[in-house]
Amino acid sequence: MAFDTFDEGIAPGGLRSKNEIKILICYLYNSVGDKMSKSLVTEAINADGLANFFETVIAFDELVAAGNLRMDGEADGEPAYVITENGRMIAGQLETTLAHTVKQKSYDCALRLLGERKTAKENFVEISKTDNGFFVNCRVSGGNFDLLSFTLFAPDYEQAEVIKKNFLGYPRTVYKTMLGLMTKDTENVGGALEEVYGTLI
Repeated sequence: MAFDTFDEGIAPGGLRSKNEIKILICYLYNSVGDKMSKSLVTEAINADGLANFFETVIAFDELVAAGNLRMDGEADGEPAYVITENGRMIAGQLETTLAHTVKQKSYDCALRLLGERKTAKENFVEISKTDNGFFVNCRVSGGNFDLLSFTLFAPDYEQAEVIKKNFLGYPRTVYKTMLGLMTKDTENVGGALEEVYGTLI
């Protein structure tokens, strides 16, 4: 395929063809099998420098205009899209033109982002400023009620963001660890920590 896109921000082995970017977008929707927002897809493709950001946005809009993607409700407060039959044909017939590493990286990133957004929606973290630093308010959801809620102090915003990120990465592990500590269930605590740090010595 001809190189007909801007190459700024593209890592070695990235996509430099508009058609390749469109194929990758269709491949993502077809493989993930879930509706996704435009921002999630563009982030998944650009996280590892697989394509130029602006070219990805243009390719996405052209796929929508051509009827290969269609809007289907919302996801995380943004318009969400699904792939149409025409888009599936593109993904099925042409995905072999894409390198396996490109497809795998974008697919893994899309699933990770979907998981992070789902976790952030189901579990709550709020950072509030105080005179001496920041409070990080965390809540583990049990569906119709809260399983756990707590507040941690952070001396600066950077540490508060680290706490927020780590909590959203392991909300169930945080709950299992706290429950194990409060009930003196050392096996439960050890199992929870292994989920984060691997096998404990």
